[in-house]
Amino acid sequence: MHIDKDLVAASATPLVLGILAEGESYGYAIVKRVNELSDGRMQWTDGMLYPLLHRLERNGYVRASWGTSDAGRRRKHYAITEAGLRTLAERQAQWSVVADALKQVWQTAAHPPVLGDAPAGGIA
Repeated sequence: MHIDKDLVAASATPLVLGILAEGESYGYAIVKRVNELSDGRMQWTDGMLYPLLHRLERNGYVRASWGTSDAGRRRKHYAITEAGLRTLAERQAQWSVVADALKQVWQTAAHPPVLGDAPAGGIA
């Protein structure tokens, strides 16, 4: 399934902050976690993740530090800050409102018309 890039962009910040709220992580592990959480339906790339992480760091939502992997390679680790936790809570509240509104409209329009179908009342 293709997920529209607008949805990916809108969900990127709360996803990354949520993942980092689980604990400190590094780029590849974050990409892998998004893949796991979406059952492989969201395929993030480094080119999408790192600009986001750098923006979150500039905004004070995450902090970065250098660490060493088990294999001895240096890599940058990211951790959520207090400001990031507050932002995550705000985004969760915002997404709840949007998700509730979508759920209501989709339940009301249980069978949306297919393009080309005549609207109710038979007027085309």
